[in-house]
Amino acid sequence: MSLDPDLSAFLELVEANALSGEKPAMYMMTPEQARLDYGASTHILDIPGPLVASVTEITIPCRDGQSINARLYKPTELPATTALCPVLLYFHGGGYCLGNLDSHDSLCRSLAALTPCHVLHVAYRLAPEYRFPYAVNDAHDAYRWLLMQGFAYGLDATRIAVGGDSAGGTLATGIAIMARDEGWQPPVFQVLLYPCTSVWQDTGSHQRLARGYLLEADTLQWMFKLYLRSDADRTDWRFAPLETHDLSKLAPAYFILAEYDPLLDEGMAYAERLKASGVDTQVNVYPGMVHDFARLGNIVEEAGQVRQDLADTLAKAFYPENNRV
Repeated sequence: MSLDPDLSAFLELVEANALSGEKPAMYMMTPEQARLDYGASTHILDIPGPLVASVTEITIPCRDGQSINARLYKPTELPATTALCPVLLYFHGGGYCLGNLDSHDSLCRSLAALTPCHVLHVAYRLAPEYRFPYAVNDAHDAYRWLLMQGFAYGLDATRIAVGGDSAGGTLATGIAIMARDEGWQPPVFQVLLYPCTSVWQDTGSHQRLARGYLLEADTLQWMFKLYLRSDADRTDWRFAPLETHDLSKLAPAYFILAEYDPLLDEGMAYAERLKASGVDTQVNVYPGMVHDFARLGNIVEEAGQVRQDLADTLAKAFYPENNRV
């Protein structure tokens, strides 16, 4: 399918702004400038999220004595199944150096309201101030906190899904693997929106879509240069899940991928590895879409559709007795 016409018009505007010098490409900015730009664009590109019953700000302690912030969304209604409620532990994208609790607020509100379930959105520490493996450790500390302290917020440790988009999807994959390897209570499901999974960005989709499709090759490498301590970190499975030797006995996974995303091929490759390892895996490739389209509610209707699709899939994992499709 050809690129969605609304996306095409939007990307032409982005290109025109870059050529005119009105707005430089992200890789030409400082991290501080890029964060400001990313945050400001959120309210332009995305729609406001739906109302939820409550939003609670939470502080989660980390292994190094510091702490990270998180935001817990409670839906207005939940099925009357048990006293404790299911929860999606969510990690935002942004190449490990951008994004915060506000940048993905609409998406998290939507998933909480539509599923319905609680959503715990974690603001892991960002590079270059905190390089690899800080984001990984923060994600794992958040998961362990949820296992041990979630009951105080009415959350069911036996019904945790992990998820995220882009770099956040990579963090979610790491939790599923580490929970298995360290004997933690495993998540019941993984929702992975266009995750980063490979050592090098040299697949066919990376070469074919290197420029002009929102996430550009130069920007991606700029992000990874800020995040990684050296190229040696690239072969660590916590950065590149495709390097994981054993992917068996992991939580079922649901992939959201985009046809015009440079990360398409590596997302497909990781999904195929999971399938070959006996993991129940579903893949949904959205035609005509680009990276990060789930946050482009003011640009494409598919942003709303993907949220409903994710919610339907999460509901099936959380409430199997309802047999919701």
